[in-house]
Amino acid sequence: MRRILPVGNDQGLERNVVCILMGRGEMHMSVSNAEHGLQVKLLTTEADALRVSEFFLSELSFDDTNHTPGEREHFQKAPRDSLVQRNHFHWFVENEEGDIIAATSCRENEHQTGGYLWDYLAVHRAYRKLGIAARLYETLEQHVAQAGARFILTYTCSLPEYGPIQNMFRQRGFELIGTYPDYYYDGENRLAYCKKLNN
Repeated sequence: MRRILPVGNDQGLERNVVCILMGRGEMHMSVSNAEHGLQVKLLTTEADALRVSEFFLSELSFDDTNHTPGEREHFQKAPRDSLVQRNHFHWFVENEEGDIIAATSCRENEHQTGGYLWDYLAVHRAYRKLGIAARLYETLEQHVAQAGARFILTYTCSLPEYGPIQNMFRQRGFELIGTYPDYYYDGENRLAYCKKLNN
């Protein structure tokens, strides 16, 4: 996933995160340092799917907005598709005004044998370095682990501005497993990462 957002030095892993799963429509997350008052929410409505699409396509989500045609199509369709597709999920975070300020997604791979693909992660520029990216990822990992996931596969771009997300992957136990030369555009390689889960 080329466009996983560079998240900088996200220190959110030190935070005490408690995730409560009560079914697809009622996933909430509380954080011990709730000074920001932010919750991770599971996408469950078409209205929110449209809002997540708009956030992904906004100028405030990704530093690199030179999206490929496939990325633009993905951002427009995938949130709504996840409402009806088996084991395809989006999570988002809103600020106090109800604006979406972060989002991520994952889905089970086409073989449906417990492999999950972690797709895009974006945090609004004004809300970075608050641990939001870590909260989103922790929610995602807990959710798929409870669903019996064997591994999470993800990817990003090789350009220098994607160094922070590569660091995030390594810090969370992902291994670099391959490179696809010139995958996005000439000179933009795709770096594939995988994390095995212990269930």
